[in-house]
Amino acid sequence: MASNILPIPFRRTHAVLLSDALKQYISNKYDQHPDMFKHDLEAIDTLRVDAVTSLEAHTSGIRKLSAYAAQLVWIGGKFPIDIGAEFTWYPALGFNTQNPESQNNIRFELANILFNLAALYSQLAVSLNRTTPDGLKAANNYFCQSAGVLGYLRTEVIPDLRSTPPEDMDMMTLECLEQLMLAQAQECSWSMAIKKGYKDALIAKLAAKVSDFYDQSAEFGTRSDIISTEWIHHMTAKHHHFAAAAQYRAAWDCLEKHKYGEEVARLRDSLACANEGLKEGRWINKAVLGDLNQLKMKVSEDLRTAEKDNDIIYLNPIPAKSELKTLDRAGMAIARKPTEISDPSTSLGDRGAFGQPLFAKLVPYAVHVAASIYVERKDRLVNNKIIDELEALTNKLRELLQSFNLPGSLQALEKPLGLPLSLTSHAEEVRQQQGIHKIRRAMHDVETLKANDIAMYQEGIELLRLEASEDEIAKTKHGTERWTRPSSHQAGAKLYQQKALIGEQYLKPANDNDDSVKSKFKECEPILRILDGTDRDLEEYVPSSRTAAMPPKVEREARNLRNVLNEVHRTESRRRRKAETLREKAKSDDINPVLLAETARLEREFPMQKIEAIHFEELFEKRLQRYDDDQVMVSDEQDEQEHISVQLKEANSAFVAARHGDTSTKEREQALQRLENTYIIYKEIISNLDQGRKFYNELSTIVTRFRDECRAFKYQRRSEAGQIETDLSNAMSSLNIAQNNHLQEQKQRETLRAQYSAKAPIKDPMTAPVPTRAPVPPPPTPGMWTPELGIKFGGVVPPPIQGGNTHNPPYPNTRAGQMRAGQWDANQGVRFS
Repeated sequence: MASNILPIPFRRTHAVLLSDALKQYISNKYDQHPDMFKHDLEAIDTLRVDAVTSLEAHTSGIRKLSAYAAQLVWIGGKFPIDIGAEFTWYPALGFNTQNPESQNNIRFELANILFNLAALYSQLAVSLNRTTPDGLKAANNYFCQSAGVLGYLRTEVIPDLRSTPPEDMDMMTLECLEQLMLAQAQECSWSMAIKKGYKDALIAKLAAKVSDFYDQSAEFGTRSDIISTEWIHHMTAKHHHFAAAAQYRAAWDCLEKHKYGEEVARLRDSLACANEGLKEGRWINKAVLGDLNQLKMKVSEDLRTAEKDNDIIYLNPIPAKSELKTLDRAGMAIARKPTEISDPSTSLGDRGAFGQPLFAKLVPYAVHVAASIYVERKDRLVNNKIIDELEALTNKLRELLQSFNLPGSLQALEKPLGLPLSLTSHAEEVRQQQGIHKIRRAMHDVETLKANDIAMYQEGIELLRLEASEDEIAKTKHGTERWTRPSSHQAGAKLYQQKALIGEQYLKPANDNDDSVKSKFKECEPILRILDGTDRDLEEYVPSSRTAAMPPKVEREARNLRNVLNEVHRTESRRRRKAETLREKAKSDDINPVLLAETARLEREFPMQKIEAIHFEELFEKRLQRYDDDQVMVSDEQDEQEHISVQLKEANSAFVAARHGDTSTKEREQALQRLENTYIIYKEIISNLDQGRKFYNELSTIVTRFRDECRAFKYQRRSEAGQIETDLSNAMSSLNIAQNNHLQEQKQRETLRAQYSAKAPIKDPMTAPVPTRAPVPPPPTPGMWTPELGIKFGGVVPPPIQGGNTHNPPYPNTRAGQMRAGQWDANQGVRFS
């Protein structure tokens, strides 16, 4: 059966066990065992089954969909959106309703559930008996709630989706549906006003607002790729229909106020609007077409009578359409968001309609985020400000040793034949680690991570470029005077700052460091191959020197230098132990118990408040104070190193002076020193590559977030641009219509002026009869006519038209049925009552 009201169809889905994904995530990411939440896992599956099978217009579906949606909002604070469950849904509108879309996204699931809730509200409204005031009131409420859910979906859920929204949930489609629901809610209020016999002026205001809502929904529908042309024609026809109905009721109000010229003008405009609506007749259903034809018939009949009366009797000037006062609006439809959706805390808990929130005993996801933040800050403090400082001090010592050609010069003198023990241990370490292969493999891993990070970063930059290009195109199209929204750089200032920060302070220095590491490896690779070879390779590389007895002075200075070198080695060993101890301390620094205690306090003092990582900032600062002593230790090591450096310089100077002129071990010294330097560079390269791998892993999080924020920014700006273009298009259309109407009216006035410009014989003007109200006569004697009663003239009231329209009656009786004082139509004859 054809209807003049449009319901929203349901979206459909496949069965999904959300509990499996939640159980797996709890097992992998949380310290709590999934069996602790067995009841909650079963409950979430039951809620989903109940929600996705509520595809009939029954009030029980409201609770099922709302309960599942509220729980989805709640668990969004305890789990990430990509929980690991693939939710598959079929579109409800458009041309691809048989092609499902799948996303691993809890917010995607929530968006579909809310869409179905809005659809359910609309279908409940359609299913009601809208021929009674109670039915119309309930339908108005359902349509308003449907619009509220769609508005919440459009403004709160879709922007936070973090992925491309479904094709029938883009901004234009949701705006269209929201305005359509408001239009149909307002239409119910209009029908109720007619049934209750409200004044024509109020009914006109209600109808004008209905027309506005339908106009806006049709405008958004034309900008959507999903709304069908049938729906757009329906909304356009209803827009013209209610514009005509508004002017028709305004004309009746003018008749009551004796504004006969304005009455004719408004009836003419009403007829024009009805004719515009009938232009859509080929594409609209019979119910809507029947309503328009019925309205046109009544308007035409009243217009003929009103024009005749005004031309013969009243002779009131008929104002042009542009001179008519714009009808006021009376809005009785407003989007109402159900509180159980927008604020689940009102429906969950001890007193909530939907019972206890699921997974309430599970540590909130924000707590895990907070723990990650603390670990990141702790690692940055321990590694960058303490361990890296210690290693920097050690590197300075090694550079000082290399500048003195130590320990090669001392080893060559102490052991003129064979290989020093320290050298053989270094070579064995390199062999066991497969030094060259290890470096090449680490370089390949770093390059892979780097390439992935750069790809993510470039994708974000490309999104920003496309957004800026679209904004420039729109600005060029509409002009800077009309396109007044902030530019891309102004609106996305934070993103452009991140772009510069990542490029200049992250990627560029990292690339320079990578090049430095490659250069180091290229320079030391030939000698590193010797260290990575056999002992025979080392012996062939290191020449032997002739054995000779050391003079007492040289022996004394050599022993003194050896003592200082041993002290240097002890210092290096002590720093390595401190670094290892500090790493163990940081590793055992588990903040989770403290976070859980703080979370319990927050949940106890602020029930139902969403826990955020920022709530733990004060706790972080207090917790990191336990590393203050280690930072003081770095300062002590700096003082100690200055003392050792002075001793080393003095001992080496004395040793060189004692050996002045002795060149017997020069070649051996140089060979040993080159091997020692290569070993040190090898250790630096390995350390640099490990740092590079860690750096690019951490950078991956940053560039991924940057890319996602750029994508969300581009989507938000595109939606905003669509809204602005819609507003501009509406404004331009209204301006063009007003200009065209003004030109037509001007031409009509000029034509009339030309017709009446001819001179006519001068006669006394005929005085129009003035309608008067007769005095109230005394009650007559039944069955007897007296002169005081006067003669009453009237016409036959036509029977009401049946069928098609659910409003009973949708319009008042025709103008011929209303008494007008002092008026008699000769065609109607004389009737005595």
